[in-house]
Amino acid sequence: MTTGRMRVRIMMFAAGILAAAVCLPAFAQGTSAKPPRGVAKKPPAAVTQARQEQAKIYETRGEDVPATYVTDRALLSYGSTLLPDFTRALAELGPADRWLDIGAGQGRAILEYYGERFDAMNPAGREQRGSKAQSVALSIEDRRTAEWHRIAAGLEPGKISYLHGRRLREYTPAELGRFRLASDVYGGFSYTSDLSLFMTRILDLLETGGSFYTLLINVQPETASGRSAQSAAAFQTEILAADGTPVKICAWLRQIGCAEVTCDTDPRSETPIERYRVRKTCDKVSVPALKQLHFAPGTPPARQFRLADRTAH
Repeated sequence: MTTGRMRVRIMMFAAGILAAAVCLPAFAQGTSAKPPRGVAKKPPAAVTQARQEQAKIYETRGEDVPATYVTDRALLSYGSTLLPDFTRALAELGPADRWLDIGAGQGRAILEYYGERFDAMNPAGREQRGSKAQSVALSIEDRRTAEWHRIAAGLEPGKISYLHGRRLREYTPAELGRFRLASDVYGGFSYTSDLSLFMTRILDLLETGGSFYTLLINVQPETASGRSAQSAAAFQTEILAADGTPVKICAWLRQIGCAEVTCDTDPRSETPIERYRVRKTCDKVSVPALKQLHFAPGTPPARQFRLADRTAH
């Protein structure tokens, strides 16, 4: 093991969520710290340090990349990881539509969308798809491969693009445009330190009627009663009400104005994986504001938020 790889592994906490250890599907993410119950807000210096440690994970290359930081996820994995209707929603896009993939890594899923295999597996609507939608891959780090450049060169100009070096919140709607479909498989939704701002940005970028598909690992599912499934353990991403009582992620999403939300739990996983579809129904979007209480680096990081009295716009 290289010294750099050892540093990354030491930085992440031992109580991981490795796929093989908990019988998760191969697409599941892994190691991370858990937020302590009733944790107080970290001082600014500690928060800054935690974010710097997280940034080091993004900067890893080659053998130093943590095994649980997946950057080459296939499109088939998207179809089995997200809600079951994601593939159909993608197959129904036409040349006038646009797809945004957040946390795209190498952009493999987008490349496979333009391949013959996708059409063979989704014959319905092939004529409507035509030359297919325009796709935008968004990643903090540039992980494009020679295959990306080769396939992009063979497509019509502007059909696919790869944006990197900035987080979603650092782009303006004018820079990115509007999208009919957005996806996030262990991308910004799992990693952001400002969940309410992230959702505001996503909904700003969606057309009315457009949908955002994503998921979270190790959260309290909508169908769970109390904390029986996790008992004394903390969840990976957790929201607390002003009085400290837990608020389920799905319940928070359903408080968003101008959004229709679908939630379900992946039945194949022993660790709770909840999948979401957020459909934008009108332009007057309002997202309930969250205040960050805790952030510990990992893949994905452990996060805890408190529901604020005001809303983010």
